[in-house]
Amino acid sequence: MAFVSSFRRLFAGSNSLSSTPSLLCVRQCSTLLTSPKLFVSGLSRLTTTEKLQDAFASFGELVDARVITDRETGRSKGFGFVTYATIEDAEKAKEGMNAKFLDGWVIFVDPARPREPRRPLQQEPPQSSYGSGFTTNKTIGWCK
Repeated sequence: MAFVSSFRRLFAGSNSLSSTPSLLCVRQCSTLLTSPKLFVSGLSRLTTTEKLQDAFASFGELVDARVITDRETGRSKGFGFVTYATIEDAEKAKEGMNAKFLDGWVIFVDPARPREPRRPLQQEPPQSSYGSGFTTNKTIGWCK
């Protein structure tokens, strides 16, 4: 019941919740952009690079817009990147397009993070039987 009354006070405009930490996190929190590149998530599978470019072109000089697709199927993975000429244009686009509809889906616009370096694939050393014909089985022990 306390949960419901908290929501009632929140929607009624009461400030009695100001002493408790906010339980609701809104994705529209302002974060300062350090790069003109934006990460766009929540894209429809039908959204193409051209549609993404058209949707974001009105906010400034668009350098690049890309919908990331699967290598094998060619279908959209549901996210993309948009790059502007200036950070100010990117900030306008973030404010204007965050939590808006594009192709029937709500999209979210966040600052793009730098790509993390990939770890090299670790190759297991070849198991040698030393010519005996026996191998070790960790569960049972020796087996032929």
